[in-house]
Amino acid sequence: MNVIKIGICGLGTVGAGVLTVMQRNADLLNRRAGRAMRVSHVGTRRPKPDLNTADITLSDDIFAVVNDPDVDIVVELIGGYEPAFELVMQAIANGKHVVTANKALIAVHGNAIFTAAEAKGVSVRYEAAVAGGIPIIKALREGLSANKIEWLAGIINGTGNYILTEMRDKGRLFADVLADAQQLGYAEADPTFDVEGIDAAHKLVILASLAFAMPLNIDNCFTQGISAVAPQDVTLATELGYRIKHLGIARRTAKGIEMRVHPTLIPHRRLIANVDGVMNAVLVKGDAVDATLYYGAGAGAEPTASSVIADIVDLVRLSEAPYNAQVLSLGESADTLVEHRVLSINEIESAYYLRVMVDDKPGVLSHITQILSDSGISIDAVLQKESDQHQGHGLPAGHVAVVLITDVIVEAIFTSAVKNIEALDSVTDTVTFIRVESLA
Repeated sequence: MNVIKIGICGLGTVGAGVLTVMQRNADLLNRRAGRAMRVSHVGTRRPKPDLNTADITLSDDIFAVVNDPDVDIVVELIGGYEPAFELVMQAIANGKHVVTANKALIAVHGNAIFTAAEAKGVSVRYEAAVAGGIPIIKALREGLSANKIEWLAGIINGTGNYILTEMRDKGRLFADVLADAQQLGYAEADPTFDVEGIDAAHKLVILASLAFAMPLNIDNCFTQGISAVAPQDVTLATELGYRIKHLGIARRTAKGIEMRVHPTLIPHRRLIANVDGVMNAVLVKGDAVDATLYYGAGAGAEPTASSVIADIVDLVRLSEAPYNAQVLSLGESADTLVEHRVLSINEIESAYYLRVMVDDKPGVLSHITQILSDSGISIDAVLQKESDQHQGHGLPAGHVAVVLITDVIVEAIFTSAVKNIEALDSVTDTVTFIRVESLA
């Protein structure tokens, strides 16, 4: 059999990792794939002299890779929307299989890419696009294919998880931890995608599409970052038996699909609540298997390369098989996907943590609880910090922090009650609230 030739577009951190691991484990990978394969062409504007590229064609034009007639599989690792989208579509038009680690590309343009691939009879694989080295795409698409997925929840951005872990363990301010994360290389110079939840939203949309057999729908994913999370809320949540994590949550309900990214209180006893630092984890609830947890490195050169190469091996294994033997990109044909209704954030149901700063005088708590009761909102827990207990919580003297955990309620009802609480003369600041998930 002929050697399967692989073209890599982009030789940054992940591209270099892919080349290194493929060369280091060449014999092992060839045995597992059932035939020989090698990287034959790399497109990069920044060659790396420390890498072994002696037998590889190097081009400063990435389109030279996709237009190389000898290349069988194109690996797109340049990131972003353009020219990545044009590059992938050209590879498909040329009849080449594609492997990508580009979550933004898949979340925004995946529907068009997968439709084009089906029409051309080639495959697009994207395991590395979500959670780095964790094989969560394969788990949802293949390992859990017997299940009707009920919900999933994931810590799918390592930068945000690192920041919240440092805030909890060391009582540090968000801005200080972010600066350290940038120095350590965990966060970009412009950290917006990480800390404002955009990166996690891209990944959640992909997971939700696989879980619920629906077209990718980035426009309807509610996205909220962690930049407004205050140290006192991290501390108070801990006192109440919770930890704050930046979660991506997708849930099937009778009304439609919930798809949301935001800071979330989770009971500290949950395994996912104890995923710290830059690590990722995804919890999936299926009707047959119940809850399963997938944990590991969510980024990095070789963890991400692990997923990229797994996709390459899968494609090589099936290189002689007819197209109908391939696993489709979303597990089903595009014409069988269902356009589920995605709920707005006001329609979702959740429990809530709320912190209310009030004047230190009698009767204030009863006014707050009465407003909640009148709205049909039950209270699960109450914590009141007296004036002399504010030290260490970052709370002003002369005021009292009233902290409550509610029962599950529709968000629109809850936010209406919050507005009524903020209208009280005794309330001195905007009410802080964070959604609470039991993940039970």
